[in-house]
Amino acid sequence: MSHLREASEQRERDTLCPQAALSADYQTSRAVPEAPCAVRTAFQRDCHRVVHSKAFRRLRGKTQVFLWPKGDHYRTRLTHVMEVAHIARTLARALRLNEDLTETIALAHDIGHTPFGHAGEDTLTQLHPAGFRHEQQSLRIVAHLERDGRGLNLTAPVLDGILNHSKGAGPLLDVPPQTLPKSLEGQIVRIADLIAYVHHDLDDALRAKVIQPEDVPPFVRKVLGDQHSGRLSTMISDVVATSLQDDCAAIKMTRDMAHTLEAVRNFLYDKVYYNESVHAEFRKTSDVIARLWHFFLDDLDRFYQSFWPAALRDGIPEDDVRDFIAGMTDAYAINLYDTLFIPRRWFVL
Repeated sequence: MSHLREASEQRERDTLCPQAALSADYQTSRAVPEAPCAVRTAFQRDCHRVVHSKAFRRLRGKTQVFLWPKGDHYRTRLTHVMEVAHIARTLARALRLNEDLTETIALAHDIGHTPFGHAGEDTLTQLHPAGFRHEQQSLRIVAHLERDGRGLNLTAPVLDGILNHSKGAGPLLDVPPQTLPKSLEGQIVRIADLIAYVHHDLDDALRAKVIQPEDVPPFVRKVLGDQHSGRLSTMISDVVATSLQDDCAAIKMTRDMAHTLEAVRNFLYDKVYYNESVHAEFRKTSDVIARLWHFFLDDLDRFYQSFWPAALRDGIPEDDVRDFIAGMTDAYAINLYDTLFIPRRWFVL
């Protein structure tokens, strides 16, 4: 049946642009050699491993912007990566790049995010001696923690795309080339991530009435429009047209679009992410994570006996505690805190 995989690999060679990553070229790039799948290409196989991982399923219980939202229509970390994947596949298809590689990186890029969104990441950054970065944790999960310490054994372009997807807080353009993913597919995910969260965080903030439509800066509305779907189409079309102008030497956007997205990002930080009504609950979550952290480190015997198996131990104890806390969902962290620290009423039948 290997002819099925080989036919897919041939379609890639026949239809993708010269700069695209071909799955057949990376079959042997896994840390642990494996025989090829008879049906799936190397990137398709990677994608299935990500989707079937425990860490991927836990994303549905992790905050995107609004803490543990009760409303049915607010984004979670899982819906975020799904939106990133769809935007990224749209870009890859339009630019004739490898959709399977693009989708795999997109679905895995945030798999290492903490509970409670960026508040959880900020807290672990302060607590761990070496700090904390979610892209490094995402790589650690797929390379080591999943499958009882064996990792998912993904191909090299997927690992590179996961590690280098984050843009940080600086400018969107004029970044050092060495900070970009090596593949164009990874560069697509880097931009799709920004497009997705700027788009859906603005939408969720409007839904939550944290901001009103007229609060959005006028020049942003002029460039992106006032309609939800129209904003997304405008961003995607800009990236496709700008990247094609340079024959896909890199994945780009116009300076006007980059400055507009930077303005939206700054607006969201000022009016949404650090809005007092939103941020007040996150301050409480910092206390939850900090107390769990110190509890585990103060009683490592109990931590290793009850919570962290020997197969996953790697490095100093702070690394193990970091891995455990970072993997928690919002609900698990709060329930564990309640179990460990909230007293129970005495009751006798």
